[in-house]
Amino acid sequence: MDIRPRLADRAAEKVTDHGGSLVRASAQFPDAPKPWLDLSTGINPHPYPFSPLPASAVERLPEEADIAKLTGHAARHYGAPSAANVIAAPGTQLLLPLVASLLAPGPARILGPTYAEHARAAALAGHAVEEVESFDALRGARLAVVVNPNNPDGRLISRSDLLDLAASLRADGGVLVVDEAFMDVGPQAESLAGDLEAGNILVLRSFGKFFGLAGLRLGFALTSTERAQKLSGWLGPWAVAGPALHAGLEALADHDWQSAMRQRLATERLRLDALFHEQGLTIAGGTDLFRFLRHPRAADLFDHLGRSGILVRRFAGRPDCLRIGLPGDDEAFERVRAALQSRDGGGA
Repeated sequence: MDIRPRLADRAAEKVTDHGGSLVRASAQFPDAPKPWLDLSTGINPHPYPFSPLPASAVERLPEEADIAKLTGHAARHYGAPSAANVIAAPGTQLLLPLVASLLAPGPARILGPTYAEHARAAALAGHAVEEVESFDALRGARLAVVVNPNNPDGRLISRSDLLDLAASLRADGGVLVVDEAFMDVGPQAESLAGDLEAGNILVLRSFGKFFGLAGLRLGFALTSTERAQKLSGWLGPWAVAGPALHAGLEALADHDWQSAMRQRLATERLRLDALFHEQGLTIAGGTDLFRFLRHPRAADLFDHLGRSGILVRRFAGRPDCLRIGLPGDDEAFERVRAALQSRDGGGA
């Protein structure tokens, strides 16, 4: 596969409007106290405690049998029909343009506002991309993309509505891509991971967000066996690095940790909501890994927190919106409280 002839200059431009860059934060707020408290991502602040890496994880190429074991664990964890429906990759980000290239170029509609990389990836694959705010506007697309739960506002589309949309798209040869990056802390019954053999459904699942190991770069595409085989061929052998394979095998099989972590994150989310409520700020949405805030002075709040050494996520074109990740411990919660109390107007 070679998608280079389809690349548009603007689509191929690197997008830098993301959370998680402390280098950019330090350049913007050079006098901010250190260390930074980075709340600009939706990554679990309590990473999975995988065992020490064996030397073989970095000295040898990954074994095919271990990759098969990983996809088996992922199928059970996410609820896919079988390991044959699962493709492991070095992060879902890399999968986006590959998934979009499964279809000949045509109209691509993305339910927004949402994660900007979906639009860029579809444009890279040659599609005519449109971000729409109405769910019904997705009908008739060659490629329809829904982030569920949505990033950044936590909007949730029901499984029944998504299946109805998939059936509508299927009649015209269209495909539905559902990015379930945050479904590990969402209502599991709304996942489409078990509906893949409908033929035109593809689900993306992120490993690093819920397990707090984003730097390992591990993600999964869940789809029909036919499309899974094509994606596997494009990725080739050894797509997953040894350290990610080692951690993924342990984390996906550790059901006790997963259950306890979901409860912990739900509790900490309520604690963060209460903290903002104390300061007169209302949470407008989100998930158990991040909260979404709308406020007329959101830009001022972003700047004040940044000068206090606390990085949150703002959005170009939406100056009244912020996304805030979970503080990881009591000290972090207190830093947020102190910063909010010291802003102009205090709790107003």
